[in-house]
Amino acid sequence: MYFKFTFCPIILLLWTSLSFAQNVNVVIHGAASIAKTDDNFVCVTLDWWPAEKCDYNQCHWGKAGILNLDLRYGALINAIKAFNPLRIKVGGCLSMERWDQLNRFFNHNGVKLTFGLNALFGRNESQTEKGLWIGDWQPQNTRDFMQYTISKGYKVDSYEFGNQLSGSRMGAKVDAKQYGKDVIVLKNLVKELYAHPETQPKVLGPGAFYEEKWFNTFLEVSGQGIVDGLTHHIYNLGPGDDPDMMNKILDPSYLNQVSQTYKGVSDVVNKFRPQLGAWVSESGGALNGGSKDVSRTFADGFWYLDQMGMASTYDQKVFCRQALIDGNYGLLNATTFVPNPDYYGALLWHRLMGSTVLAVTKESDPNLRVYAHCAKKKPWVSLIFINLSKDRSFNITLSNAKPGDAGKPNYEFVGKQNREEYHLRALTGDIKDDIVCLNDVPMVQTDSEDIPAMDPKLVDASKPISIAAQSIAYVTIRDFEAPACV
Repeated sequence: MYFKFTFCPIILLLWTSLSFAQNVNVVIHGAASIAKTDDNFVCVTLDWWPAEKCDYNQCHWGKAGILNLDLRYGALINAIKAFNPLRIKVGGCLSMERWDQLNRFFNHNGVKLTFGLNALFGRNESQTEKGLWIGDWQPQNTRDFMQYTISKGYKVDSYEFGNQLSGSRMGAKVDAKQYGKDVIVLKNLVKELYAHPETQPKVLGPGAFYEEKWFNTFLEVSGQGIVDGLTHHIYNLGPGDDPDMMNKILDPSYLNQVSQTYKGVSDVVNKFRPQLGAWVSESGGALNGGSKDVSRTFADGFWYLDQMGMASTYDQKVFCRQALIDGNYGLLNATTFVPNPDYYGALLWHRLMGSTVLAVTKESDPNLRVYAHCAKKKPWVSLIFINLSKDRSFNITLSNAKPGDAGKPNYEFVGKQNREEYHLRALTGDIKDDIVCLNDVPMVQTDSEDIPAMDPKLVDASKPISIAAQSIAYVTIRDFEAPACV
């Protein structure tokens, strides 16, 4: 049982009084979209690591790995059901008994499933080049697995081919040309076994860190119509034991560096045009289980939610977080299944931010990050504001960009309907806290292990949007004229 704190509003007022405010005008370009995400953009992984897996003298996986995770916990079930549905990616070597258990769990709780396939099956390690695996991929194991899955009526949304086998940064690698030929074999197998196009799972790949030459060669060899979605991984915060982790998360120039990866992937997608575009199929921020001092705290949301915002502007269709419940970077605590702060940020994104991405411009402190989408369920506009500054709040006014004539001034937006605001802050004002407040209410599970209500506060639209120092806010504007959202 968890008791509810009552002093979050007091901490908020004290902290705000110590900061100073800066006025900022944010221009929303609502005439046309700049990108589109999948409706189920928010995605999580379930990893297979056993309890013996240790990093940085920590063995933090416990029984959270997919092989031994207890699927009966009400807190786990409720956390998944709250998304309705939640996209989950799983992989690893599973027994059929465990596969049956997982599918009963997924089907009952509304999961959209991506399954990672072993792309090393049948290969041998080169005798002349360390780490290089050679030979043709052997699909018989995958064929048997798919036939069993089909016979049971289990629904798989997509299959991802392999895991981190490109380039030189990993322990095992496969030549890009060979990988391109093998994914053709996989695509033909999926077409053969799933006869009806409307029920045919998508084929994704390569599920690896982006390297321009390797990715280009892979897609050149595989050709058009084979890879439905181009998947890549991002761990832009480095190793989980980095003592500078907090400074990286709060440094806007550091956070911006990964945009070069997104741009590179987008360029490859524009060149080869896979049907589903690009997916971030794994991203945990910090490598090797995350950071024990940061990944489970409110501070991690500055990285996580900023990355989702940035990825969406580069037309990335899906963003998979490593992991739902694993290591230090799980959205849920690996022992208690209690949601960590990032869980609530992800759930709000899923509920509020639609698939249509809008351009935003502003002139202000770079510590203010802003992303805009059409709202999820209505022709409104939803924004996320991320304030990295520890001593500066922002008072935001909005403008509507003048379409078609850059020389004319933008329309100042004057709302007539109350807007919806969802303000996220650390409970005590210390961003290293592992409890988050939503509109001054601590987010703790109920006695029945349900996710607490996440209601907005309604604010007079004539007032500026106030974003406190080191806070995150979602704001939905009900009467903003954005033709792209109609």
